[in-house]
Amino acid sequence: MAKPAEAIDNRHYDVIVAPHITEKATLLSEQNAVVFKVANKATKPQIKAAVEALFGVSVTGVNTIVQKGKTKRWKGAPYRRSDVKKAIVTLREGQSIDVTEGAK
Repeated sequence: MAKPAEAIDNRHYDVIVAPHITEKATLLSEQNAVVFKVANKATKPQIKAAVEALFGVSVTGVNTIVQKGKTKRWKGAPYRRSDVKKAIVTLREGQSIDVTEGAK
């Protein structure tokens, strides 16, 4: 069960940016894991607290990955894509998050 909307701290919405939906992320759902794009300065305890508060689930582990931005070219001028931090959140057995419906 999700907590009432007034009990959720607004800072949690700044930590979790978006769900990361790919083939690998879908395969991780078989191991009770969900992948989110998170703020670059977010820590593992902040990510755990945000997921538990927003989705009303119990988190057993958080692993983070920083995907470095690529250097690209546009009309001959080089530019660099932003770095992206991703979090693989492992949930307690029997719990799940449906990322298509969004946070409560």
